[in-house]
Amino acid sequence: MAQETEQTQLLAGATALQQELNQLQVEKLISYLGLLRKWNKTYNLTAITEPAGIVSHHFLDSLSIAPYLQGTQFIDVGTGAGFPGLPLAICFPNRHFVLLDGNGKKTRFLTQVSMDLALSNVEVVNDRAELITERSFDCVLVRAFGTLSKIAAATSHLLGDGGVILAMKGALTKVELSEVPENIKVQGIRPLAVPGVTGIRKLAILSR
Repeated sequence: MAQETEQTQLLAGATALQQELNQLQVEKLISYLGLLRKWNKTYNLTAITEPAGIVSHHFLDSLSIAPYLQGTQFIDVGTGAGFPGLPLAICFPNRHFVLLDGNGKKTRFLTQVSMDLALSNVEVVNDRAELITERSFDCVLVRAFGTLSKIAAATSHLLGDGGVILAMKGALTKVELSEVPENIKVQGIRPLAVPGVTGIRKLAILSR
């Protein structure tokens, strides 16, 4: 019964975000939820432990940026337990997602999840963004990473030609926007309405 409740919440939330999920994608997301709760007991992957909270604050929050994805090559910097990259990889199997994090416990978890869910479009990398110097991407994804200036400093070298940084943020102040380096363009700030999540959610779109 609990799984049915989670599936209902997931499908309703995805519909509200105008994101269609097929049955296989729903099953994989529910399996991911189960693995996250199981591993969280020893690996401390997320402070949110209740299934409803994981669906809203992690899964649906990740899917809220789907309309802004561009290209086929993505890197999720500081992915943690896999957000936003892993839910997006489940929903977009024809796009390639690198999940990057410096925490070995978290990347071990992500490696296991990608194997268990047979996600051939996911690559898990245990490293720091600054040390990834010979690859470029269409989209750099960041969530709960810091200020826009910090994000730009740590990730702009990962952008390919025409690439963008999609930075998921809470409230954005004029001061934070003013501190973005001159070589980085703020293409736009988009409000994000995430089902089940209160408070301000915004997406900053940056380019070189």
